Amino acid sequence: MPSRENILKALGQARQGEKRKFPQSFELAISFGGLDMTKPENRIAEEAVLPHGVGEPQKVAFFAEGELARNARDAGADAVLGREDIGALQKDRKQMKRVAEAYDFFVSQADLMPLIGKALGPALGPRGKMPKPVPPTVDPKPLLERYKKTARIRMRDQPVIHARVGMEGMTDEQLADNIQAVIDLLEHKFEQVFRQVGAIRVKTTMGKPVKIEV
Repeated sequence: MPSRENILKALGQARQGEKRKFPQSFELAISFGGLDMTKPENRIAEEAVLPHGVGEPQKVAFFAEGELARNARDAGADAVLGREDIGALQKDRKQMKRVAEAYDFFVSQADLMPLIGKALGPALGPRGKMPKPVPPTVDPKPLLERYKKTARIRMRDQPVIHARVGMEGMTDEQLADNIQAVIDLLEHKFEQVFRQVGAIRVKTTMGKPVKIEV
């Protein structure tokens, strides 16, 4: 896998692109050779907690009722939705899709999961955003803190992983820490797949990909 020196070098080169009037994100792309994407074991759907977050807090919605709903709201959830809200979304597909796109992660009180699966599964499932079930007694604060610093990592039809690893305003050292966290997670959990790494690249939103030498 790439050395820290090579990661920092590639980040420096990626910053040399044309400046934009908006803050660009940094994106990591890892491509693989010789993978059969029809095999389930070669598909990846993971979440990586980044040491320095993604540059701005991820948006997290909580499905909950009663005390857990109050606690989630107090802990800083970006939205708290109950049974009535789920029912309303089921009847309004456009709003359902807007909600699915508006939030990065969803967490749900465990006993609401069957209802969510039936009502919202068509919108959340294909986006890889089905909620993480939690007991009604859970403390939502650490969960929310974790998800607000989490990057979503997916590889489905094409043998390429894309992950957002930060923003322009972050230092190269912070970005390197985040990139290393993603690589370490994938290398540890998907050792067989990682033996077939073709190239690792980093780029800004509008910039050209820069290869990280391995």
